[in-house]
Amino acid sequence: MDFTEEIYDRYANTVYKYLLSLTRDADAAEELTQETFFRAIKASDRFDGSSKVSTWLCAIAKRAHLEYLRKHDPARYAGDPADLENVLTTESAEHAAVKNEERLILMKRLHAMPEPAREVMYLRLAGDLSFREIGEILGKTENWARVTFYRGKERLRKETEEDGKDTL
Repeated sequence: MDFTEEIYDRYANTVYKYLLSLTRDADAAEELTQETFFRAIKASDRFDGSSKVSTWLCAIAKRAHLEYLRKHDPARYAGDPADLENVLTTESAEHAAVKNEERLILMKRLHAMPEPAREVMYLRLAGDLSFREIGEILGKTENWARVTFYRGKERLRKETEEDGKDTL
């Protein structure tokens, strides 16, 4: 496989979003994205085409992330989960503030979920990966990823409904 700028341009955002979902730290995600592509270039001759390039890159990214965690203080990952993406557009300030607050609550709930549901939810929502890709990354089936996501979504919906009843 020939790693060109085209491959980087095509997959860098996917890898970055995946790493951001794992680290919740934009700087760490950027650093690990660069490390992922460095490793991918070195290992490009071993890519056999049995999976999508994005799946292969995310597997490399996951290994790079695990090594990064071993070397750094885990407290570094206590950053603001709202940094997953910038949702402020040309909306009114009030609307943007409410939307950001709702998003922060959702991210806190996601962060409190048990594994593997949390990782599946992050990969799907922040990483924008398909259920097949999530299954491949986590070494499970597409159906497992789909069911795990559905159960996580139902848990979030139930918590939201319970919170709504508490505020009435």
